[in-house]
Amino acid sequence: MPETPRRADRPSAPRYGNRPTMKDVAARAGVGLKTVSRVVNGEPGVTPETERRVQEAIDALGFRRNDSARVLRKGRTASVGLVLEDLADPFYGPLSRAVEEVARAHGALLINGSSAEDPDREQELALALCARRVDGLVIIPAGDDHRYLEPEIKAGVATVFVDRPAGGIDADCVLSDNFGGARQGVAHLVAHGHRRIGFIGDMPRIHTASERLRGYRTAMEDAGIPVEDAWMSLGATDPARVRRAAEEMLSGPSPVTAVFSGNNRVTVTVIRVLAEQSRRVALVAFDDLELADLLQPGVTVVAQDAAAIGRTAADRLFRQLDGALLLPERIELPTRLIARGSGELPPAD
Repeated sequence: MPETPRRADRPSAPRYGNRPTMKDVAARAGVGLKTVSRVVNGEPGVTPETERRVQEAIDALGFRRNDSARVLRKGRTASVGLVLEDLADPFYGPLSRAVEEVARAHGALLINGSSAEDPDREQELALALCARRVDGLVIIPAGDDHRYLEPEIKAGVATVFVDRPAGGIDADCVLSDNFGGARQGVAHLVAHGHRRIGFIGDMPRIHTASERLRGYRTAMEDAGIPVEDAWMSLGATDPARVRRAAEEMLSGPSPVTAVFSGNNRVTVTVIRVLAEQSRRVALVAFDDLELADLLQPGVTVVAQDAAAIGRTAADRLFRQLDGALLLPERIELPTRLIARGSGELPPAD
């Protein structure tokens, strides 16, 4: 009968969680633990030959330095957290990339996550990042009470809010000029002859939505146009709600002749609704969106510079981390009206 293979002859299972240590490297290279530490941390006092042996042992074992031990010694992790509203929102792509590039230039790692517009999830995520000892946080807030961060900020966690201001605490924030941009976009429609202009925006508790509504109202007031309640709709940005709001504004005996849409997610649904209309309706959208220039007509937008917002916020964060004594500041970046055709259509009636 053939012999049963001995257990020792079988391939050994991976030792998950048992990473090679500096002691393992020292034993393989035949040197002391302090010598390995000097090589790993790039410190002087090691001969070229010894350094070569240690490096060969590191490569053979697959050793990687345990940065958590360095954190305990130095008190810095060289990492920052980014709390976004929605990772799928195209607005946050260039913003996140800009924060990452600034972090990388400072030798820091960026860790990001999404709050899904849930204040509880925002708090959970922000505090989880603090528990992992990130040096700083860039937050797009979902909630309006950020007092939960006060102990972390006092403990030295640099914090900058983006797109919306913090609630209940004094902290840096970097925003677009939401009010001014909306006011300019609606005034553009007024200048092209429109008086019945609808506004479809996000949830009214969100700072950007309320500011853009304020800009809409002010532009209408500037033009001496009374605003009817039926012309305004704020709420969730899901397509069904936006479609319902747009169709109601566009129907009846006195339909709107133009729409100002409050963000890119609203705009996508509004474009679909307008494409189904028998008459041409003017449109100005807050936020640029991909392929907006290729539609017929092209979509006139109030564009934000998401990359500049992210870059400005990250620069401010690292100035704090570098020890600059800065008073909390609200920084508003300008928007830009881009006329492409849809906002220049005259009233159909």
